[in-house]
Amino acid sequence: MAKKEMHHFGSDLHFGPQFYRRDRTAYLSEFDAWDGQARAGEASVWYLFSKQAASEIKAFNPDSRIIIMLRKPAEMLGSLYNVFRCDGNEHLPTFREALAAETDRRAGHKIGRRTYLRQGLVYREVARFTEQVRRYYELFGRERVHVVLYDEFAAKTTRVFKDVLDFLDVDSTQIPAVLPVINGNVSANTVKCSFLRNLLSDPLVRGSAIALSSRLPHSISKAMQIVEARLTQMNHRHSKRPQVDADIEERLCREFTPEVERLSDLLGRDLMHWNRFGSPVQQPLSEVADQ
Repeated sequence: MAKKEMHHFGSDLHFGPQFYRRDRTAYLSEFDAWDGQARAGEASVWYLFSKQAASEIKAFNPDSRIIIMLRKPAEMLGSLYNVFRCDGNEHLPTFREALAAETDRRAGHKIGRRTYLRQGLVYREVARFTEQVRRYYELFGRERVHVVLYDEFAAKTTRVFKDVLDFLDVDSTQIPAVLPVINGNVSANTVKCSFLRNLLSDPLVRGSAIALSSRLPHSISKAMQIVEARLTQMNHRHSKRPQVDADIEERLCREFTPEVERLSDLLGRDLMHWNRFGSPVQQPLSEVADQ
């Protein structure tokens, strides 16, 4: 697996200057460690939301295997808000305010200075999974798209992991007895030093560094990325994930009932438990580990 979140594909994703998107040469260089293994891959979460990424991946490699992980919309959106608060994409102090600002944000208002992906701030659009999954089904065929449900992955990690390996046609017989899994339902990244986070995500500072790195030898540019990644990691700690307010969770569950019904039909799986407000969350049976 190459570096995560490269977002080489998805030309309709309008990232800010502080977000480093790898061009084709830099993208391919991230696979330099490939040594003849049966598969090589990468993971970039916004490929699912993008309307263009699927067709661009298809043009790049028609034989690609696609793995998609889906989660209960109300939980996913609360988690996404916390991620955005941590990395600077979101400046509004509460999830309630962020949801209420969606109309303004469609018009380009209430956007923070350090926002790097405005499209992601229209939260409800991110969880319209049916259209997103159908796009990959239609382009690659169902036999090349494997959908994982987060709650099943959390509860039956080894089995789900084996299914993924079988889908990839790679050895699924050497799975460790205990798999380290981040439990996104109970843990979240928080920032130790807001000043350092703001500096690292500032569009002028980071954008200038990215522009400079493109003119430097690849080895130096790579070293700069490693230093930045380590600083970011050092500035984060795991803490208990804030709970979505009960009234917001209930409202989102009701709003997304038609969407979940459509997704259930598309996948041929009953997901209606996602609509139950206050439904118990499956806990991982495996270890919780740092990212």
